[in-house]
Amino acid sequence: MKILILCTGNSCRSQMAHGFIQAFHPDYDVHSAGTKPAPQVNPKAVKVMAEAGVDISSHYPKNVDIYLNDEWDYVITVCGGANESCPNFIGKVHNRLHIGFDDPSDAIGSDEYIMSEFHRVRDEIRDKFATFKF
Repeated sequence: MKILILCTGNSCRSQMAHGFIQAFHPDYDVHSAGTKPAPQVNPKAVKVMAEAGVDISSHYPKNVDIYLNDEWDYVITVCGGANESCPNFIGKVHNRLHIGFDDPSDAIGSDEYIMSEFHRVRDEIRDKFATFKF
């Protein structure tokens, strides 16, 4: 099973989804990318994933362009921006889905509140992909 998770920056939600899917299905070939990749994975995403037992500290944002010619069982967008600007893949995509999540990077407020948003979104991503039938 070959899966590509897309987001705009490839720094938070897509990286968390990538980490969980790979943890749940170690035999799957899982990748993530962005339509406008950020310079690095959000450190708060790395932290909350580590708390959940999933290490994404070696992940880095990649541009979706490097994957356009590949064949995919699933291409899943996890943010509205990537869904709207998802490029046409030259390669085959057997299943294209949008499963949206709030962007915890947009949270404004106290450090405690911001971290609670990262935890909430992480848990939503975990719960969705723990039961997802690929």
